[in-house]
Amino acid sequence: MNWMKLAVLGLLVATARAAAVEADVVVYGGTSAGVTAAVQAKKMGRSVVIVCPDKHLGGLSSGGLGFTDTGDKAVIGGLAREFYHRVWLHYDEPGAWTQQKREEYGNKGQGTPAIDGAERTMWIFEPHVAERIFEDFIKENQIPVYRDEWLDRAKGVAKDGARITALTMLSGKTYAGKMFIDATYEGDLMAAAGVEFTVGREAQKTYDEKWNGVQVGVLHHRHHFGAVKEQLSPYVVPGDPKSGVLPLVSAQPPGEYGAADNKVQAYCFRMCLTDRPENRIAFPKPEGYDPRRYELLARIFAAGWRETFEKFDPIPNHKTDTNNHGPLSTDYLGANYDYPNGDYATRARIVQEHQRYQQGWLYFISTDPRVPAEVQQEMQRWGLPQDEFKDNGGWSHQLYIREARRMIGRYVMTENELLKRRPTPESVGMGSYGMDSHNVQRYITPEGFVQNEGDIGVSTKGPYAIAFGALMPKPGQADNLLVPVCVSSSHIAYGSIRMEPVFMILGQSAATAACLALDGGTAVQDVSYDKLRARLLADKQILEAKPSATAKPAKKKKAAAKP
Repeated sequence: MNWMKLAVLGLLVATARAAAVEADVVVYGGTSAGVTAAVQAKKMGRSVVIVCPDKHLGGLSSGGLGFTDTGDKAVIGGLAREFYHRVWLHYDEPGAWTQQKREEYGNKGQGTPAIDGAERTMWIFEPHVAERIFEDFIKENQIPVYRDEWLDRAKGVAKDGARITALTMLSGKTYAGKMFIDATYEGDLMAAAGVEFTVGREAQKTYDEKWNGVQVGVLHHRHHFGAVKEQLSPYVVPGDPKSGVLPLVSAQPPGEYGAADNKVQAYCFRMCLTDRPENRIAFPKPEGYDPRRYELLARIFAAGWRETFEKFDPIPNHKTDTNNHGPLSTDYLGANYDYPNGDYATRARIVQEHQRYQQGWLYFISTDPRVPAEVQQEMQRWGLPQDEFKDNGGWSHQLYIREARRMIGRYVMTENELLKRRPTPESVGMGSYGMDSHNVQRYITPEGFVQNEGDIGVSTKGPYAIAFGALMPKPGQADNLLVPVCVSSSHIAYGSIRMEPVFMILGQSAATAACLALDGGTAVQDVSYDKLRARLLADKQILEAKPSATAKPAKKKKAAAKP
């Protein structure tokens, strides 16, 4: 009887293995990094599949973030630059301009040139255009994509020692591979594989940083209550703590300056809006809408604040990439702390809460009598576009996960590397955008007023290299895994690295390393950097910044007199 049971068990195992999809490289996650990683693996002659919870490819790049945060465009190379070249090709066709004449848009970009004709690149685009380009990448390279597949985070990562062998989804489907790339915003594969990671802000002393940890008293940009002409009470009855605290304000202390916490910077949807009546969907009244929830916003308006539309950044065809701006805007402060490590149900609830909050914000400004007439009339001009996110009523399918888990890998990127206080070893790409963290919490000051905390904007003073070691776990944790999105970095360093062009760059570099590891039969930690560097340069990745043409040559030191 025992031998019969063993035979049946063996048959079941063999059947399961036969049913598994196999590839040299398995990419988990359909973000922009996931697509470039898969394309690079295929270009290097390897079989590759993308397995992802997503239905739409591209993450935020196709989810509303069309007003690209580029920094220094000269350090964006490889497949990332190819993506922006394809955007240029699309808008170079007259038929792309369906709601607007090309010359009417021109190079409007509020400081970010939309079109670089000399380089044949375009950096600002509509969501559906980005998604089509990502789909074209996949189709041209004949890469299988398995969508709406959710990793079984409890027991779905099979390992043989320090090597991942297969992933099993909640659907029961299994994907076996030799190399794995976690390209999700959340780092789910990384975490389930037992790789060390962190969530939240490190203390300043952890990595000897100035801009990490709780930043009480630091007011950057204009996303704080210092931008309002008067200090505002956080209480239901102004000035009366016994009346209770207003919605959207935390009664918890914010923490000590420079201390660590487990809180993450705020999320929002990067809304695509339009002011074309023939393409406009009126802002919906969200389920459970209560105008009292936005009492603090009414007080902000009453105090004279009028910057609501400062980040309605124009993208082609009379649309916007609308981002957070001001003391109470589209960022939902404090509502995402449980997201990074939350189960799927928790995350789905948080996503839905963000959508309801943001739709309520729009509906409040559009309809509430406490909103100044000129602000309300301007908001009533806008709506959701009929020709974007058609399967979701014009609303983006991707919440902006600005930060979730971050790997603690072989090398940790910190503000010290970004500010060039110390050199970065083994560059696999470059970033250049300022270290940018959105607010983390809205709290009550000791004086009894409301204030925001966590918003940071610090220039890196030029491009910086990103270390190869930041893409991989420490040896022995997962020797065939690379992580191009939840990279090994401190909170404040991630504030710059987290830009979509950088994710595309790192996705390509991660796949290159994976393929070289396969070629050499080694762990990713043992890949020859010289070989990796040579291949990245051959594929037009930018690994060092060119010296500025205006930089003055260093003065030669006088030779010491010989004795």
